[in-house]
Amino acid sequence: MRTFGPPPSLEELDALARAALTSLPPIFAGHLRDVVLLVEDFADEETLRSVGLEEPFELTGIYEGVPLGDKSVEATGGVPDRIRLFRRPILDEWADGGERLEVLVRHVLIHEVGHHFGLSDDDMHAIEEQA
Repeated sequence: MRTFGPPPSLEELDALARAALTSLPPIFAGHLRDVVLLVEDFADEETLRSVGLEEPFELTGIYEGVPLGDKSVEATGGVPDRIRLFRRPILDEWADGGERLEVLVRHVLIHEVGHHFGLSDDDMHAIEEQA
């Protein structure tokens, strides 16, 4: 656990997110192979507007795509599904709480993965406990 020094970089947060992704139960891995994982400092204005937010610190992550249960074999040529995590809001939440950064990043990632699978919040909490 880091207790001092510069804040984790985009690359460090990306490494934490990818480690969290590989810790998910194997049954999910095959369905996440084509999902793009990105770590950015903040959501852009268009993304914030799309979820009804004005303050960039309010959005820690977002799933962009079509949930698996809603996909159609007839739909082709679309952009790949992606999960975007936002470094500065995650770090802000981390600074305000007592949780380890790795745990917080995993929590945000699992929540967004859950949207990819069309899972409920209860389902997401159960997966997080297994990871």
